[in-house]
Amino acid sequence: MDFIKKHREWIPVIIIILILGPSLPFKFSGHPQPTHIFNVVGEFLGLEFFKSYGAIIIGIAELTAIILLLIPTTRVFGALVTMGTMAGAIIFHLFSPLGIDVHFIVNGEEMVDGSLFYHAIIALICGAYITFKRRTEIPVVGRMLA
Repeated sequence: MDFIKKHREWIPVIIIILILGPSLPFKFSGHPQPTHIFNVVGEFLGLEFFKSYGAIIIGIAELTAIILLLIPTTRVFGALVTMGTMAGAIIFHLFSPLGIDVHFIVNGEEMVDGSLFYHAIIALICGAYITFKRRTEIPVVGRMLA
């Protein structure tokens, strides 16, 4: 029981890594799903560069979050990056033409995936938990949050 109590913070870290990690190869490879997502969001925002480079930019942010989460002394920063990227994902799923269920084409066949929205919510909650537990480690405002 002491082992679990001592290492319980690893549970949300592992959950975040299991959510963000598997999507990285898709973001960096030009897979149809992230290509569609970032085309829709880029079009919605009116940002041409985001259509072309959004998946790579967000992939780098998520990879950075994973690395920071793995190092206990930088974990709070990884949690904050996770919260920021997942909050953005949730907002675009809810308030852009993207929608909760993402429709995209793979090899001429329409695919539907609603899991991304729910995974973003789970990762956001895990990031919030870590941030709350380590709130005193946040520079400038950390001491005020104790």
